[in-house]
Amino acid sequence: MKNLNLHQVRKEFLEFFKEKDHLAKHSYSLVPKNDKSLLLIGAGMAPLKPYFLGKEEPPNKRMTTCQKCVRTGDIENVGKTDRHGTFFEMLGNFSFGDYFKEESIKWAWEFMTEKMEVSKDLLWISIYKNDDEAFKIWNEKIGVPKERIVRLGKEDNFWELEVGPCGPCSEIYIDRGKEYGCDSEDCQPGCDCDRYVEVWNLVFSQYDKDESGNYNDLPNPNIDTGMGLERMAVVLQEANNIFEIEPIRTILKSVEDISQVKYKENDKNDTSLRVITDHIRAVSFMVCDGVIPSNEGRGYVLRRLIRRAARHGKLLGIKEKFLYKLSSVVIKNWMDHYPELKENEEKIKKVIKVEEEKFEQTIDQGMDILDSYISKMKKENLEKLNGENAFKLYDTYGFPLDLTKEILEEKGYKVDEEGFNKEMEKQRQRARMARENKGDSSWNEESTIDIDTNIKTEFKGYTSLNLEVEVIEIIKDNEKTDQLSEGKEGIIILDKTPFYAEGGGQIGDKGKISNENVSCEVSDTKKPVNDTILHFVKVNKGTIKKGDKVKANVIENLRRDIQRNHTATHLLHKALKKVLGEHVNQAGSLVTEDRLRFDFTHFEGLTDKELNKVEEIVNSIILETIEVETFEKSMDEAKKMGATGLFEDKYGETVRIVKVGDFSIELCGGTHVSNSNNIGLFKIISESGIASGVRRIEAVTGRKAYENMKDMENEMEDISKILKTNKSNIVERIKQIDKEYKNLEKEIDKLKSKLATSKLDDILNDIKEVNDIKVITKRIDGMDIGSLRELGDKIRNKVDSVVIVLATVKGEKVNFIAQASKDLVKKGIHSGNIIREVAKVTGGGGGGRPDMAQAGGKDSTKVDKALSKVIDLVKEQID
Repeated sequence: MKNLNLHQVRKEFLEFFKEKDHLAKHSYSLVPKNDKSLLLIGAGMAPLKPYFLGKEEPPNKRMTTCQKCVRTGDIENVGKTDRHGTFFEMLGNFSFGDYFKEESIKWAWEFMTEKMEVSKDLLWISIYKNDDEAFKIWNEKIGVPKERIVRLGKEDNFWELEVGPCGPCSEIYIDRGKEYGCDSEDCQPGCDCDRYVEVWNLVFSQYDKDESGNYNDLPNPNIDTGMGLERMAVVLQEANNIFEIEPIRTILKSVEDISQVKYKENDKNDTSLRVITDHIRAVSFMVCDGVIPSNEGRGYVLRRLIRRAARHGKLLGIKEKFLYKLSSVVIKNWMDHYPELKENEEKIKKVIKVEEEKFEQTIDQGMDILDSYISKMKKENLEKLNGENAFKLYDTYGFPLDLTKEILEEKGYKVDEEGFNKEMEKQRQRARMARENKGDSSWNEESTIDIDTNIKTEFKGYTSLNLEVEVIEIIKDNEKTDQLSEGKEGIIILDKTPFYAEGGGQIGDKGKISNENVSCEVSDTKKPVNDTILHFVKVNKGTIKKGDKVKANVIENLRRDIQRNHTATHLLHKALKKVLGEHVNQAGSLVTEDRLRFDFTHFEGLTDKELNKVEEIVNSIILETIEVETFEKSMDEAKKMGATGLFEDKYGETVRIVKVGDFSIELCGGTHVSNSNNIGLFKIISESGIASGVRRIEAVTGRKAYENMKDMENEMEDISKILKTNKSNIVERIKQIDKEYKNLEKEIDKLKSKLATSKLDDILNDIKEVNDIKVITKRIDGMDIGSLRELGDKIRNKVDSVVIVLATVKGEKVNFIAQASKDLVKKGIHSGNIIREVAKVTGGGGGGRPDMAQAGGKDSTKVDKALSKVIDLVKEQID
């Protein structure tokens, strides 16, 4: 056998099939395109499904790929064994109605025996039990002895989904020798031992399974094969597992160097080394392909992997953030075949580092909380952590459920997963209720109205703001009526309308419905069911009746403002992708006449530089006076054009596309300007985080942007008067004041330090003792937390074997610090646990290390009561 590394095997495979007239395609993204059934790509054929299903025409009837894949179904076993992994590469050759079994089998044998130089005597074959055709090809045409061809059942050698293309498969095994076997006389492919390693699966898609379970012959059968790259390299390098092959071994060696822990010296450490080695590959490739950490979907998979790896780093004694640095090893060793890794290196490191920092902020507190849960379970002889506590670790301290499970399993405990899921559902319900209370869950009153689905309103508002129309239905107090009199409020349905109904984040139009006898003010427009548009009105004059001929007039300046803001959201979306990366996707929006609000996926707050760049790009497109085109296409055509959108079923077969030159193209049913310069001016007014992995930008355009600039100018005028300087000198004046302020702060700090020292003797005269342990508690109001810590340090330097708890109330703030001598820490004293219980008395919380901790409180009237608990807490820790 050739001794080849991963990259050499990959190259040989792709080159081999290129010689067989296959189109070699670069790996598709790990993020599935237009496939809601998958979170992440987990097989070589997954991105090619549209070709296999006949929905799209393949670029070539013969293709070959090396596909990046991530599977996390058995993440809990990754690291514990040396056989499991989350990231792998799948080599494959594919035929879409071209060649079939004979060519597929012939080329597989040629590649294995001639290119990889695997001895024919080591190769075994499995086939589906009824596939006589495959047997004859292997036996008669290839020459594999019948005793090395094993017939297996449907579970092992038949690939199928519930309906659609399916068929038998044939697998190629390599016999690694008796030393890997189970000594059974019946040992052969299909046995659970490690002797026979399956390296290549050839799937013959020759049937079309219908809903009745019938297998109908496909007119043009397909070939789908998959070879695990890492597994093949393990066999060729005669290694024991994937962690011993290059260049994966290079990653593991780097983890050894960072942790100063050697592989194969300690089983527990080996688990951690393998977890980190595996996860950093998956994480690096996922971030490269646009996945960012979040609490949902593929973002949650990424978060789990990063946090699990970070926690195993701590188990190895790694104190600093290290994963983002380790990603450089992945990038360096895989970038030749995956140049996108190098292109996205900065983003990969940044995303990982930010997530490490977030987890670092809570992991120590979370571990302390989990330790306290474990102690309680031990005392109460419980085997399971209840779901409520598991959810608190997830929700408050960022512990993914499988991380909590893993830590508990190491100590012999389990988690009540059903209880955890119930708590998760409760949180989702609370979130839904919160949205409803804010009015974000659409609308409530009209959702109870029984609308006749035969009543249709033709929307004409894309091209007209004024129309002559007919009243076809009137609703008052959720009941149909024939008329609505002066002073009354209700809902009017027209045969056609220029009024845009709320949808796609855009608010409904306002305006007037009237004739010479009646006048109604339209306060809102909604659409509860398809093609039925409701106009919410108040009759200001006369009586409006069913069948009346009226004029429908949208307030033009409001609509124009809305259109400016809506087109600007499209430009903003594209600008964010350009500045931050393709991982940015819309997560929500609101378009009104006053402003626009755009929610998007991103892992951290934007810098001033990034915001300025986004603003600059949008305004440059506005100034280019680009025509804004709108047209309708089929969904498939829209996707081929590169239109962005959620691509959900609600769009239907025909979709409306809004195109701003070559800059932006999106699916959208909203109203827009006809030219980018109609927007006038775009100004970002705020950027904030609204959820994990979701940011929000609010901005104004046109008239409101001008008003915003005038308001800022007036504020600058007011500030200059307060500072007694002119507008051009405001910055210098503030710098001068800031310098003066800092000098004064230094003087105050000196005075505080002297004050603290002056109280030191009083404090030292009030020492209590518990079992030869000195305990000092003191309340000193008016001090900041820094001065309080400094005072604690001075006490600890003067007194041996001491526990110190100090409190201060300054304004409405309550702060505590706790410190303990090193000799007492060895005896079991834990400052973090003491301070947590003390702070609880005042409604606060906190924690920290055994030798030093701090906490905050809320109720200043209970500070003395809190300090009085310290003696008992010390007794509990030493008993």
